[in-house]
Amino acid sequence: MQTWSLVSISVLLAVVVRWGVSLNSYSGAGKPPMFGDYEAQRHWQEVTYNLPLQQWYFNTSDNDLNYWGLDYPPLTAYHSWLCAYVAKMINPEWVELHRSRGFESPAHKLFMRTTVLVTDVLIYIPAVVLYCLYLTDGSAKKRVSVLLSILLYPGLILIDYVSLGFTLWGVLALGLGWDTLGSMAFSLALNYKQMELYHALPFFCYLLGKCLKAGLVGRGFILLVRIAAAVLVTFALCWLPFLPDTSQALQVVRRIFPVARGLFEDKVANTWCSLNTLIKIRSILTGDSQLYLSFAFTLLAALPSSIRLLIKPTFWHFKLALVNSSLAFFLFSYQVHEKSILLAALPVCLLLNEFPFMSIWFLQASTFSMLPLFLKDGLPVPYAVTSVGYLFLTVYLLSPLDDRSEGDLKLGTCDKLFFFLPKMHLACMMRWKFYISNALMAVLSILSVVLDPPPHLPDLFPVLVSTAAFLHFLGAFLHFNILQFSEPPSKKSQKKNN
Repeated sequence: MQTWSLVSISVLLAVVVRWGVSLNSYSGAGKPPMFGDYEAQRHWQEVTYNLPLQQWYFNTSDNDLNYWGLDYPPLTAYHSWLCAYVAKMINPEWVELHRSRGFESPAHKLFMRTTVLVTDVLIYIPAVVLYCLYLTDGSAKKRVSVLLSILLYPGLILIDYVSLGFTLWGVLALGLGWDTLGSMAFSLALNYKQMELYHALPFFCYLLGKCLKAGLVGRGFILLVRIAAAVLVTFALCWLPFLPDTSQALQVVRRIFPVARGLFEDKVANTWCSLNTLIKIRSILTGDSQLYLSFAFTLLAALPSSIRLLIKPTFWHFKLALVNSSLAFFLFSYQVHEKSILLAALPVCLLLNEFPFMSIWFLQASTFSMLPLFLKDGLPVPYAVTSVGYLFLTVYLLSPLDDRSEGDLKLGTCDKLFFFLPKMHLACMMRWKFYISNALMAVLSILSVVLDPPPHLPDLFPVLVSTAAFLHFLGAFLHFNILQFSEPPSKKSQKKNN
């Protein structure tokens, strides 16, 4: 009973923080002619409500694709239609065709924020609660601490990401042994945001590995058929309105994979953007060459952890593979957005219990990497408050810097790289790197807000932020890949730390 009381308080606190952040500015407020992501979400509601489904993804006189045209899979469009249906009942002006373009009002902002919060409460938050209660080891106090640490992660408060809720339901189902339901949940995630491909390899390798381990002649084959059927049925239902006409389906595919945009756009903390400060890749290579190069490097980076998972399909290895695959995609894939780091942050959240030190460090860096995006959206104060608060909260709740958490660093995996250092010295070095890293992120954050860049270097601070964050992510990628090839921590050591 006491545990559920603490869970209820944690959920209530998470909802209050989310609502408090929602009262701040939003993307593109009062900035014609495009107005930003807020207008994109509103415009999709306008289009899906007023136009026949066959026109949603096509450029027509009523649907200018250059003005926030739909570029996500069908489930996103259906969600926009549902929100538009409610909006129409409240105030028809919010979704009136053409005339509602750029509509802004306090009431409409309240409505848009409410749709995000309701989605969180219905999809994401329940999945987090169930994961922490049923798939997290340790005492009730430790599980609630992990729950609060996940729910208050600033990245997923400042930026909404509905597909991650479906993904988490998929992870939860697989952890409980419900492989068919897990496959269906992840299929819904893929049909909501195509970026969920970041997680596709781990889901595929884990499930295939389980089938192979059970034997493809007997139980494994039956499981494989059930999973394949679940995936096909889920995709068919999501795409059903577009399947009768091949041109419709192909147009949706073209819209959700826009390869014409180039290797990267803004100052994102991945390999190509960081490398571009030294070598102008986009000038040297053709568009096709950039696409092939990113595909090759992404595949090579994701393969080791995926093969390891295929051979050892345990839930522990599955969670690590989710981190490694999503980081491989973020660091090396084509046309990466700043907020795509959230696709790596979610599985890192799921490791807060096992590896609090590295997880907290990564989550701080992931929020910091989106600083240029927050400044563009007018969110420096919420960014600062939630980031600082989250650091102190997680250090207090999970004690990642205590001597007893030395095992959480998984220093044994680093001994191969730093064999010349005693384990105690290595632990001390890691902690000092943690302090210096957070100090650096704080300094760069302050400078980005209070100083104007030199006229001849207008992108100085975004470049410094993205490069610093890139180095953090590259280090985390190497660390978690090393963990992937180690053994899970023993139950005895987990109980000791808890």
